[in-house]
This record gives sequence, C-alpha cells and structure tokens, in this order.
Amino acid sequence: MLRIISKPIFVLLAIGCLLISCEEIIDPSLEYAEPVLVVDAWINNKVEDQVIKLSLTQPYLNNTLPQGVTGASVTVRYSGGEIIFTEDVDGSGIYRWTPTAITAEEVFGQTGRTYILSVVANGETFEGTSKIRRTTPIDSITFEEDTSPFYPDNSYIAEFWATDSIGSGDTYWIKTYKNGILLSKPSEINVAFDAGFSEGGNFDGLTFIPPIRSINPNDLDENDNPLSPYQPGDSVYVEIHSVTRESFTFLNEVIIQTDRPGGFAELFSTPLSNVSSNINNVNINGSKAVGFFNVSSVEGLGKKLE
Repeated sequence: MLRIISKPIFVLLAIGCLLISCEEIIDPSLEYAEPVLVVDAWINNKVEDQVIKLSLTQPYLNNTLPQGVTGASVTVRYSGGEIIFTEDVDGSGIYRWTPTAITAEEVFGQTGRTYILSVVANGETFEGTSKIRRTTPIDSITFEEDTSPFYPDNSYIAEFWATDSIGSGDTYWIKTYKNGILLSKPSEINVAFDAGFSEGGNFDGLTFIPPIRSINPNDLDENDNPLSPYQPGDSVYVEIHSVTRESFTFLNEVIIQTDRPGGFAELFSTPLSNVSSNINNVNINGSKAVGFFNVSSVEGLGKKLE
C-alpha cells in the first residue's frame, strides 16, 4: 500500500535531516582580504577624555585583538577651530583629546554645529562628517521588584523615564552602566527614533516606550538561566546620547549583524554583511575604510537601589 506523508510531517522530517547534517564540524577556508582602516570615533560634549580608536580589519575567524594603527594624524575641524587628538604611547591605536570645562563647552557643546574628522594614515587621508544634535533630559529612574516567572525570586528591574523633544526626527543611543560598567552586549544596544523604535512610529514628543526605557542587563548563570538584573546595593547610570540619522542606521545594522543567538533560529537570520560607514577616502581611487564618526550631546542620571 502506498503511504502518503502529510506535509507537516514531511517538513519535520526534512528539518530533522537538516539538523543531523549540521552536526558535522567544518573548518572553512576563507578568501584573504587586505586589511582596511577601522575608525571608531564616537565623541561627545562631556567634560572627559575624548577618544578615537584606529585599527585594522582582520580575518573573520581570527579571535585576537585588532591591530592598532600608529603614527596617524587625527584632527576634528569645525567653523572657527581645529582640535588635535594625540596618540597614546602604548601603540594601541588610541588618539586622545583632554578637554577642560571651558573648552568642552565651547567646542562640543553647540547643538547644530558640523564637525569634520580627518585621519591621515599610511599616506592616505580619510574624512567623516557629523552634526551635533539635541538630546533630552532624563526625568527619573525607577526600580521595581519583578514578579514574573522570567527572573528568580527577589529580582529587581529598572526603567528610565524621559520625554522626547517635540519635533519629529530625533535619534538617540541610550547607554546604561551597572555599577560603573557599560552594558555593551549586542542585545543591550538600545537606540530610539523619537520615543519609539523607528521612523513612522508616531512617537514624537512622547515618553519613551517600553522596552526602550528598560535598562536591565542580560546576564545568565552557568546554566543559561536569567540572573536578577539588580540587587540592593547596585547602582545604575543612564545616558541619552544624540546621534545623527546615519549613526542611528549604523547602530541598527550593528545590532542585526552581532545579536545572533545561534542554534536553529540562525538558519533564518539575515546573512552577515558589511555595515554602513561615513568614513571616506578623499581620493576616490584610494583604499576603503570602515567605522563611524558621530558627535553627541549627552544627558545623564544615576540612582542606587537601596
């Protein structure tokens, strides 16, 4: 007798065969690519050291730290002035400018001013442009005991409360620090368009919506179970950085490319690809560069869980 396998069962069988075939360990041989310059230039109007990092790309499967680019000239120009970044002596590829309270306000404190980054490295000149945009103040931070089954008993979660400025088109990067340490996992990158997720959401001038206002670390124990985000004695500090529209797009692309949980769901993920960049060689026939340049205005607030 001929048996007809129903479509759902056939799909399950196909998936099972696919999973079995995925158990084989392979060591792919990737095509060699010449290293290119990476510019990590996210500076702001805070009265603290402003840092620009230069490095070189490396093979995808190389798990060592990227090689720093030394001997470069790094400057930021604006109407009426120029700021020179000085190279650290350790060969890490870090270039630094240390402001005073007066210079920080005069240089990076003017909303609407345009800045031009210039990097001269290995005989080539690269430039990027950014305009400093407005941010918005944080009204308060609240802690709440979580009673859901997701976290263990006696867990606390936190939110910040802020209102987007009136006038559509504000873009933000919300950075959270727990006990002084930046939450920097791909799943913890938090960006907003006005008070929502993206353009067209109609959240102009409103309170930031959840989960954007959530400021909780995604920490797991040795069994991959969620840990309590906060416990009494922990502190949290939140900053809202203004970013350009191009920077907002770049950060969303970074989230897509790096927040990859693996497992079966990875079969349906967006393929890896290069993210956008606003760093360009002044010689259109010269070598390429990747990375991003953005100048932010920043508002911040902190609180301790008693």
